[in-house]
Amino acid sequence: MRTFLDVLDLLKKYDIYIHLGKRLWDIELAAIEIDNLYRAKLLSPQEYAQIKMVLNHEHEAEQQREDKKEK
Repeated sequence: MRTFLDVLDLLKKYDIYIHLGKRLWDIELAAIEIDNLYRAKLLSPQEYAQIKMVLNHEHEAEQQREDKKEK
C-alpha cells in the first residue's frame, strides 16, 4: 500500500466504493471503512498500520492543498 489509489482498490475488493465529490471527504470516509475492515479482522495489524499511514499522509497533503487555495 503506497497510494490512496491502492487503498481505494483494496476497498473495491470488499465492494466498498467511495466518491463523495471532495477528495478530503473521500480520504476520511476511506479511513472509517478501513477501521471497520480491521475491526472485522479482514486486515492484519501490519496492513492496517500501513494503510493508516498512507491515509494520514494523503489527508495532510490534501489539507495543505485546500489551505493554499483559500489564501
